[in-house]
Amino acid sequence: MYQNIPTKVLTNEVRLSYVNLTTPRVSQQGGEAKYSVTLLIPKSDVTTKANIDASIEAAARDALGKLWNGVRPPMLPIPIYDGDGVRANGIPFGPECKNCWVMTAGAKNKPQVVHQSDINTELAPQDIYSGMYARVTINFFGYNSNGKKGVGCGLGNVMKTRDGEVLGGGAPAIVDFAGIDDAAYPQPAPQYAPAAYPQPTAPPAYPQPAPQYAQPAPQYAQPTAPAYGGAPAINPLTGQPYPQRAINPLTGMPLDV
Repeated sequence: MYQNIPTKVLTNEVRLSYVNLTTPRVSQQGGEAKYSVTLLIPKSDVTTKANIDASIEAAARDALGKLWNGVRPPMLPIPIYDGDGVRANGIPFGPECKNCWVMTAGAKNKPQVVHQSDINTELAPQDIYSGMYARVTINFFGYNSNGKKGVGCGLGNVMKTRDGEVLGGGAPAIVDFAGIDDAAYPQPAPQYAPAAYPQPTAPPAYPQPAPQYAQPAPQYAQPTAPAYGGAPAINPLTGQPYPQRAINPLTGMPLDV
């Protein structure tokens, strides 16, 4: 009994197998999709087994008057099996079931899956897998379906207690990397981006002086000895001045003397 409900049980730590807690699964063709999980209950946990037996009996008594018309099946089908034996179809249970009681619980509504360190936060899907350990709430009920009478097991919520070896698949990251000390491995040297220095800019454009071109030197007429008037010209042969000629003021031409 748990929370004063005769048919309800809170297990001690069990191992989970065939975990379908994040996505519902159809167990039979044409059946209804349900969330489900198989519990592997150590045979050494006599407390949980006794609570389960008591809750199964409470569910049977309740169904006796409500569903079975006062007739209890002589061989009451119950949802718990001996992991050291065989399944209902005669096939032996897997090695993970040895020394355990095996029971499957299902629910139409999605169960909450939390960790014992934080029961207010649901776990991410990658942290929920077959092989982990947990405590689970389950509830037993009687049924009468197509003439078949028995007691079934409903799934409540799941509280993960620790990680374990994965069943039927690869290990999740939390198992692969648990306990690894980052400081034990050399870290790559930090890469620094080169400092951003200001880039040189083009000098300001100042007005350039107009190009200076060499100017031709001014040509001045060289003075010549006056041909007429003034000092007389010298004859280079005789060394004597030439005879002077008068200028006609009207024509500007010399007059012969």
